[in-house]
Amino acid sequence: MDRKTTFGSLARGLAIAATLGLSQSPALADEKPQVGGTLNLGMVYVTLSPLSWDPADWTWKFQQDTGLMYEQLFVGDLSKAKRNGGKYSFVPDAWLPSDAVKGELAESWEWKENPLRVEVKLRKGVMFPEKPGVMASRELVADDVVQSYYRLDKSPKKVPTYFDHVQKVEATDQHTVVFTFNNYHAEWDYRFGWGYYSGIVPKEVVDAGAGNWKNANGTGPFMLTDYVQGNAVTFSKNPVYWDKEKIAGREYKLPFVDKIVYRTIKDEATFLTALRTAKLDLLEAIRWTAVDELKKSAPQLQWSRSLGTGGNFLAMRVDTKPFDDIRVRRALNMAVNKKEIVASYYNGNAELFAYPMHPDYIGYYEPLESMPDSVKELFTYNPDKAKALLKEAGYPNGFSFKVQVCSCSPDHMDLLPLVAAYLEKVGVKLEIQPMEYGAFLSAMTTKTNAAGYFMRNGHTNPTTSIRKSFVTKQTWNPSQYSDPEFDKKMNDVYLERDESKRQQMIKALTREIVDKAPYIWLPVDYFYTAWWPWVKNYGGELRVGSERPGPIHARLWIDQDLKKKLGY
Repeated sequence: MDRKTTFGSLARGLAIAATLGLSQSPALADEKPQVGGTLNLGMVYVTLSPLSWDPADWTWKFQQDTGLMYEQLFVGDLSKAKRNGGKYSFVPDAWLPSDAVKGELAESWEWKENPLRVEVKLRKGVMFPEKPGVMASRELVADDVVQSYYRLDKSPKKVPTYFDHVQKVEATDQHTVVFTFNNYHAEWDYRFGWGYYSGIVPKEVVDAGAGNWKNANGTGPFMLTDYVQGNAVTFSKNPVYWDKEKIAGREYKLPFVDKIVYRTIKDEATFLTALRTAKLDLLEAIRWTAVDELKKSAPQLQWSRSLGTGGNFLAMRVDTKPFDDIRVRRALNMAVNKKEIVASYYNGNAELFAYPMHPDYIGYYEPLESMPDSVKELFTYNPDKAKALLKEAGYPNGFSFKVQVCSCSPDHMDLLPLVAAYLEKVGVKLEIQPMEYGAFLSAMTTKTNAAGYFMRNGHTNPTTSIRKSFVTKQTWNPSQYSDPEFDKKMNDVYLERDESKRQQMIKALTREIVDKAPYIWLPVDYFYTAWWPWVKNYGGELRVGSERPGPIHARLWIDQDLKKKLGY
């Protein structure tokens, strides 16, 4: 694995009551973990229920919702986290640098040539727990990995071209899986090793119905024991879990807590109240607008601050008029005062230019000041030039178009009307259509989305950020952008083994696509994570794979004495 990066710093603001004599460290090295209790968590997407329990549905939230029970070949190495003296925040949504990847179900792996392949040795003695009516307890074997791969590959919902680099996957013995490739692919490990859909699901669960939560069963530290849609997902300790955690030189059996409950709370005021009153032990994503009040009303909360891992934008369908004309798309960018949005709407808690490349992607990201003048122009408020371009394109009186937005995002429900107000000043009117998440997502994936589509899309990683959003017919391409030359250049990136060369190629593609303006590019805001000080072995980490927090949560423990001392 040859991808390398350095994550940006994760600023922390720890506010702990000094009179209680509490440490300001996220976890003390000499603290002995306590076993037991229940953790109530509000994840990054606290407003959204699970979308599917079956990876073959290719839903992006699968690893977030199931990562406590369905393990993968590889995982992020939390010993490299900043709180453990490392250099990584483990915040990016699907970006693991090569020196922070370790085996999870894989014990080791080795590249071989002629034919090009990777041989993966699985850990021995990893067990699936018993699931009455579904399966008896048994050992994980190589066939489980092979059938999990082929279920994904044969799914009609598969992302186009996702596994085109794989020739075959086979089990050569009980604990060896061989991936033979048609060609080198720079994302080989991400695509199936620690990707969005690559949890290992046993055949017994598939036969029983993998889409039914009552049948779900994996090798992970927890078992799914209850699910109430729109309310909560409850996981209980897996009694035959294999992994351990080393703290202060001593190994402890995982997991520490008896239960973990992922809460679904659609209303922002309600989930903030739940955190303030300790109904939630940890809330992973908080808008900057709520932070000052929470620090006053709940001063014991500990905090981390991160730049958003998703880009905000208004996608314009380039396959429909008037957005097939680049002059119109550029005009709408110049009509929006993006610097004012940073200063006034976000009160400075945002970066003007941080998508489609994230500043954390060292070697891939270029700041706005290094961009060509034609790119800088898109981030400079110029309503007069916007009007001139619209007139030149044949729209002297402007036009109107429909914009779809997800009602699940409080930020977007507030931000879109502001964007609409800017556009109205140059004669362009928006018809805003709020949608529930399921319908909103379906509109994009079926290519039936409106001419305008207002969304936040994850950066994912440097290569995927460009591929999924701008390559022809990709699932996450709401602008329907299509350019055969651009597609070829993206394919060439994946074939390139030298990362330094890939970095230059991605920089060039980023410049090109930003300049073509298929989106109204908008600022990327900062968000906060907060947790109560009785939550131990934590420092604000959010993901150790593709939207996967499970291994982080499995290592948390509760200081029951401190919790009582604080009155809870």
